[in-house]
Amino acid sequence: MNYKQLIFAREFRGYTQTALAKSIKGLSQSNLSKFEKGFGVLSDEIQNKIMDFLDFPVEFFSKEVEISIANSNYRKKTTISKTQAQNFENKCKLIGLIIDDFSESIDWVDFNFAALNVEEGYSPQYVAQYNRKKIGISLDKPMRNIVSLIESNGIIIYEIDEIEKFDGISFITDKGVPVIIINKNFSNDRKRFTIAHELGHILMHNENNYPVSPSRNKEKEADEFASEFLMPKDAIKSSLRYLKMKDLVDLKSYWLTSMSSIIRRAKDLNCIDKNRYTYFMIEMSRSGFKKKEPVDVYIDNPTCFKNAYNLFKEELEYSTEDFMKYTCLPRDIINEVFSLDNQVKFKTIRLYPN
Repeated sequence: MNYKQLIFAREFRGYTQTALAKSIKGLSQSNLSKFEKGFGVLSDEIQNKIMDFLDFPVEFFSKEVEISIANSNYRKKTTISKTQAQNFENKCKLIGLIIDDFSESIDWVDFNFAALNVEEGYSPQYVAQYNRKKIGISLDKPMRNIVSLIESNGIIIYEIDEIEKFDGISFITDKGVPVIIINKNFSNDRKRFTIAHELGHILMHNENNYPVSPSRNKEKEADEFASEFLMPKDAIKSSLRYLKMKDLVDLKSYWLTSMSSIIRRAKDLNCIDKNRYTYFMIEMSRSGFKKKEPVDVYIDNPTCFKNAYNLFKEELEYSTEDFMKYTCLPRDIINEVFSLDNQVKFKTIRLYPN
């Protein structure tokens, strides 16, 4: 049994060492702790009891893989507990693990974005402008199909059913695949901004590309990137000079961003002063728009991940049981992970003989 896999399975099922030890007859917390640190020994009988209790296949515990999101950046509220954060991260690790499993048979779309080093003088705004041009989006138009644009340029997007304290996360899998995971329960304008924000993290804050000084405000930089990526300064500024509350719905419908982000954009571009910004925020609260804005904007669906599943299921004729064997994951996880409605085409697939 690989102790790292045991730690993951235990945490994924929501058990502390103490709780698991109490649930398994003959297992002491001391022995479990030593085993999870890599130097203790557990009998075969105890290991089998643990595997049965946690309901992960035997093969999962013998996999020699790293399950990490070490390069991750994610948007979350400060009020979350350590347990909530751990649960969210473990779900994301599973997605990364499955993507890497798929990578053995699928060549994902090539990464076509440009990571630029902010510490060499490139501003987040410039990084956004440069990458809009690189993927063929002019600087004077809204980005309608943001999901398909990003996925067709080499980043997998996945929607997760999560509590409202998490917006999203971005990371690079152990096999080098960039991933953005967003909360499926949020409004479309919030999803769009989160996707752009996480794209900014991938392009500016991946330490595999460049060192990132700890003194930098990565969240602020990602917000600046997202604002320019979704609402380019030269295209939107003239619309914000004499901004009124009645203008916000039309601007939201055109730029496909939230009214709140448009107001913030106006402030950042010096189109409104601090007092005017405060007025808008008061009006948004008074109208109830801070909780729910009028008009739901368009967003296209993620396609890459689910289509990988469909390729295996329909073209390679994998059953659920085959998928359980392929990924070494239990049925409940397989059912939850693939319960989305997506589809995309891959550049190539590699088939291996049995």
